[in-house]
Parts: sequence; C-alpha cells; structure tokens
Amino acid sequence: MSIATRRSRTSSQSPRTVRTATAIGAVSLGLLALSACEKPTPMVTATVGSDAVSSEAACYDDGKAIPEKDVRSCMSETPGKSVTISSGDKLRVGVDPEMADHGWLVLVDGKPAMSDAMKKTYYSFQGEAFFQEQPTPGQQPKAPKKSVKLSVAEVTDGQFTGIWHFTVKNDAAS
Repeated sequence: MSIATRRSRTSSQSPRTVRTATAIGAVSLGLLALSACEKPTPMVTATVGSDAVSSEAACYDDGKAIPEKDVRSCMSETPGKSVTISSGDKLRVGVDPEMADHGWLVLVDGKPAMSDAMKKTYYSFQGEAFFQEQPTPGQQPKAPKKSVKLSVAEVTDGQFTGIWHFTVKNDAAS
C-alpha cells in the first residue's frame, strides 16, 4: 500500500467521527471507574459551639448487621477526629436522616450514654457529663477525665449496622 493510499484512507475519517469515538471511549472509561467506587458511608457530625467535625464510619456494610466479633474489633479502633469541650459547652451529635429513621446510640468509652436508641437527627449533651467518673461507694471522687472516646452506633432491629468514633477532649482538665 502506497503512502498516497494510506493518506486517503485516514482522510476519509472525518474529524467528527474521531471526536465521537473519543467521546464514547471517555464516557465508557468514566462509567467503568464509577462502578468500581464504593458508596460513601453516612456521616456523623460532632459540634461544640462553632467547631464541627464529621466522620465516616469505622465499620459499615451498607446498612447490614455487623457480626458481633467485628463490632468488638471496631469498638476498639482509635478515633481519627476530635473535639474539645470547655466548661458549660454542649456537644451536639448529628446523624444522617436515614440513620435517624433506624435509630442510633451514643457510647462513652464503650458504655451506653442513653438508655434507648434516638430517632432524631441530632441530640445535645452537657459536655461535663462525659468526664465525670462515678466513684465506687466508700472511695473519694476521682478527678475528671482528660478525654473520652465517643462512639455513635446505628442500630437496626437491635443489631449494630454502623459505628463512628470521635475523641472528646476536656478543656478544663488540660
């Protein structure tokens, strides 16, 4: 095949055809890349005054129950986000509306901070309440804790379906 024949073949492909083929290829690659992405987890936000931090779940399987052994492992994870509370501040915890529909609990150092699951999108706590340790009978009261691990657990039909963590620091104990 001569050079002249090759030129005539490539010149028969219009610039429009080349652009169309390129666009179809780019769209196909984009769709392939999107299908490989994971769906983001719901967010939980902890707010003190005007300072807010949001966290994705430490454990989450698209709303499915987390096996008990995985719950234990997840509860031992170290929080990546933190907020600091001063005396008199309130801590506000906010969750996605879908999570509120299922219900959610707050745990402080692994112990429930409320008796029943919440069905609201946010709840406010007095900050000092997190740091007071209950003395055992006959012992002197202990100094307030410097920080606590705050965990938020989504609950569906009595099963944990998501767990989020924050560190709450006590500004008064610094």
